[in-house]
Amino acid sequence: MNLGPFFGVFLHWLGGLASGSFYVPYKAVRQWAWETYWLVGGFFSWIIMPWLLASLMTENLWGVLQQQDLKTLWWTYFFGALWGFGGLTFGLTMRYLGMSLGMGVALGYCAAFGTLVPPLAKSFFPDIPVEASLGEIVGTTPGKVTLLGVVVCLAGIAIAALAGLTKEREMPEAEKKKAIAEFSFTKGILVATFSGIMSACFAFALTAGNPINEASLQAGTNKIWTGLPKLVVVLLGGFTTNFIWCVILNLKNGTGYQYFSRYLRPEHARPTAANASTPPAEALRVPWLRNFCFSALAGTTWYMQFFFYTMGETQMGKFGFASWTLHMASIIIFSTMWGWILHEWKGASRKAHVLIGAGIATLILSTIIIGYGTYLKTQMGGG
Repeated sequence: MNLGPFFGVFLHWLGGLASGSFYVPYKAVRQWAWETYWLVGGFFSWIIMPWLLASLMTENLWGVLQQQDLKTLWWTYFFGALWGFGGLTFGLTMRYLGMSLGMGVALGYCAAFGTLVPPLAKSFFPDIPVEASLGEIVGTTPGKVTLLGVVVCLAGIAIAALAGLTKEREMPEAEKKKAIAEFSFTKGILVATFSGIMSACFAFALTAGNPINEASLQAGTNKIWTGLPKLVVVLLGGFTTNFIWCVILNLKNGTGYQYFSRYLRPEHARPTAANASTPPAEALRVPWLRNFCFSALAGTTWYMQFFFYTMGETQMGKFGFASWTLHMASIIIFSTMWGWILHEWKGASRKAHVLIGAGIATLILSTIIIGYGTYLKTQMGGG
């Protein structure tokens, strides 16, 4: 089934809406450490939903995976694992910068390095299944246009970062903490930089897993669902990284009991004005079922971005180059929308609002330029 590029664009926007919204349910989680709710949500994002939907929607999932050569499985898993570092620090970005600024900066890096990581890897590892190395890209007009888009993207990051710095300097500490309890511009920018660069590896993992798509199609899967099997492998890599890190934090912070306990240990309770006079037992009660449900909702919503992404990719035809840039642009727009809805910029000056708006607009412009550069490549017979 192929309904054409316009339907593909619609699916990519649905994916962007899912990605831009996934962190909202986490805000309803109470009395759990970050590593606890992140791992619970992650089980749904990286294990349960990929296997469940791929099993239901595709033919002979296990057989398709078994027939892949080791190189395909390895690179798909490996770059998924590298993405996992970006995924786990993405949650920290939201903690320190909030949704609008955090996603704007992290995804700006992701859009830029999602373009650069594959050709850079090709330069060092010629056997990687990528069409061109960085040197080959620089030597062509489409490549230069694409790299211009990367430069514009970095400019957008700088503008968004300046907006965050302006906000931090202008707003009283109490006002900042109302919207983002752990707001820290310096920590947030450092984490967002690392997260965005590593998250870009997801784009390459998807490319490396294309032989799995082809095998699924040959097994009789409807074309629109053929991207689901490779997500099983990519997200297994991401799960590996996140699982190890979250368990390390559980052990370090002594928070592993939170998965099973309905009460918080006193040393993990955060005193607030609301519970200062509450009896200790009541103050330490954990809404255990609620936390699991909202974490599961967050994880499932996160997975749906790539469920729709792989569907949209099959509909784009010769415009398939636009998939990653469409995805990034839509996430930035929807996450910024949520940031404003949740009053993360309430109390900031007009200057800060203008800067964040300009930063987001510049980031979106960069994705258009990157997409146009790839389009020129297809027009010149390069893909």
